[in-house]
Amino acid sequence: MKILVTGGAGFIGSHIVDAFVDAGHEVVVVDDLSTGFEEQLSPRARFYRVDIRETGLAAVFERESPEVVCHQAARANVRESMIEPELYADVNILGSLNLLQCCRQFSVRKVIYASTGGAVYGEPREVPVREDHPINPLDPYGTSKHTVEHYLYLYRAHYGIEYTALRYPNVYGPRQNPFGEAGVVAIFANQMLRGQQPLINGTGEQERDFVFVADVVKANLLALTRGDGEIVNIGSGVGTSVNQIFDFLAQECGYAHPAQHGPAKPGEVSRIFLNPTRAWETLGWKSTISVAEGLRQTVNWFRTAEPYWLRSSSPSQEPSPSIV
Repeated sequence: MKILVTGGAGFIGSHIVDAFVDAGHEVVVVDDLSTGFEEQLSPRARFYRVDIRETGLAAVFERESPEVVCHQAARANVRESMIEPELYADVNILGSLNLLQCCRQFSVRKVIYASTGGAVYGEPREVPVREDHPINPLDPYGTSKHTVEHYLYLYRAHYGIEYTALRYPNVYGPRQNPFGEAGVVAIFANQMLRGQQPLINGTGEQERDFVFVADVVKANLLALTRGDGEIVNIGSGVGTSVNQIFDFLAQECGYAHPAQHGPAKPGEVSRIFLNPTRAWETLGWKSTISVAEGLRQTVNWFRTAEPYWLRSSSPSQEPSPSIV
């Protein structure tokens, strides 16, 4: 089938594009390269440098006529969203609405949507969190991602466009930019390998659901033919603390310095991990790569990768981990 992937030059999106192409699908990538990189673009996919908010997006749909849209493009930095909520509404909500209008106009059959399980629930009442947990996001990022879930329901009800919304956990792995919309794994791995001191915000006992990018890719592959009309947590069901991540990475990187802690970040959820039962029941998906193995693969990639992300990022800046 022909699949259009938004954000296909980004961390997660580029891995999804590779997997779709490997599975024999015809793939079209839309990305404005604001956070993605040309080096991550698959040469086997057709690429359009287009912002999802632009009117020119319709021209791509008219030319390509995709059957399925895999929507990965978004602004995805929790702390940035607290400073620039208008930007997150503009890109994540209005950009997605522009995309859905194109899907309606050009008869797209289904949308696979990258939502967030780390930011929509707020501070959970119980863990692991189920999909029917109350939605109380604590930041504009989570609010924007959840809002689009409502639009997906609306477009299915009125226009027959199927969807599967995948609520991602803390995704990590090769190609994650340690300076941009970074996760704690990418930041710490890059700093440790360069002999720099990572800084843990707060006590480090914050727990998150860390899932390796290859497992997230599998969920997107399965969603091509399963999970219509569903919102699904893509999680391991297990919490891992930031301190544990530090210790795992220090061992893999050969980093001997003790952990250092800074002030806690306001508004940060203290403990969340996701119940994966519905993912198994509707998609046949479960997390298969352990945190230890995933971190090992991530560190090996950082050891050998050419740091192309430095072109648009300043290594002199101290990145602040985005733990969503």
